[in-house]
Amino acid sequence: MKKIYFSLIAVLILASCGKPDPAAQLKALKDQKATIEQQIAELEKIVEANDTTVKQGRVKDVLVTPVAQEAFKHYLEIQGVVDADENINLLPTMAGNITKINVNEGDIVKPGQVLAETDGEIYVRQIKSLEPQLALATDLYNRQQRLWDQKVGSEVQLLQAKTQKESLEKQLETLQEQLDMTRIKSPINGVVDYVGVKIGQFVAPGAMPAFRVVNMSKLKVKANVAEAYAPNVNKGNEAIVYIPDFSKEVKSKVSFVARVIDPLTRTFVTEVDLTGDNKELHPNMVAVLKITDYQNDNAIAVPINLIQNSETETFVFIAKEKDGKKVAHKAVVKVGKIYEGKAEILEGLQVNDLLITTGASDLAEGLELKY
Repeated sequence: MKKIYFSLIAVLILASCGKPDPAAQLKALKDQKATIEQQIAELEKIVEANDTTVKQGRVKDVLVTPVAQEAFKHYLEIQGVVDADENINLLPTMAGNITKINVNEGDIVKPGQVLAETDGEIYVRQIKSLEPQLALATDLYNRQQRLWDQKVGSEVQLLQAKTQKESLEKQLETLQEQLDMTRIKSPINGVVDYVGVKIGQFVAPGAMPAFRVVNMSKLKVKANVAEAYAPNVNKGNEAIVYIPDFSKEVKSKVSFVARVIDPLTRTFVTEVDLTGDNKELHPNMVAVLKITDYQNDNAIAVPINLIQNSETETFVFIAKEKDGKKVAHKAVVKVGKIYEGKAEILEGLQVNDLLITTGASDLAEGLELKY
């Protein structure tokens, strides 16, 4: 009050001098206003605190839910892509012109099935030329062996016949291997997803793929995970794969975690196998991978919107019995992990505490409740 008094005196003195200073008058009045507003606020708090009739007469309708233990999981969400475990690009092993294509896109193939052939006529001719020579050499060797068994002829003649026969056999085997290299074969069961050659086209090793064969029965999701999560992502962790294009979820487990961190991206590769019928999925399709990186099977968790914060504490309101009445009590809590609108409570709540779930936003300590 003294400050207000002196401010008024200062204003009167300035006015009596005949030369009022508007700026000084304005400042004095603003100081006076601020002081009065502060005193009003302080007095209102004192009156409200001492007015027990207001508190006793006010009853708040709320809804409560007993606190219970539940399984709480936190998921790491990252974007990945669908990939086939067997997704193979096939290239020719020998240069030549394509002479035959045996499959079309969409055909189902088996391991060892010939998809296409390049020109191997030169090997066919050499094989046909060599086969009679091998037949003759084999016959001569067999005759020489029979003579040797009868103690007729020399051992040198037998060894020469044997050497000639084996030499021709190896030559024929080499030619057959070279002829086989003119055939492009599927190494897996799967579907022909791409045919990149035409009759008469010249192909060579290291060029563009001639075929792509995909085994759609073994699909997985691959994702790059930041190295910060390396301690929490392990093989066997539960995972959920969400395919946005089909609004589909598949439950699975982490099947592979790379041990090497990419020095450029600071990430490591993680894979999750897709189980069940996934015929509608396609390799390279976008997927959202949710990996369980934290789990507490006996947690206390509450909706995040029930947690309130002040400058010094985090709390929720629970209902308690006091003097035969149901009243609000502020329970200071320690929050752990938060996921999908729920927060894990590490300290401050006990099982069977009555958590106020509706009407908690404007409560005060000790306010009488009705539920």
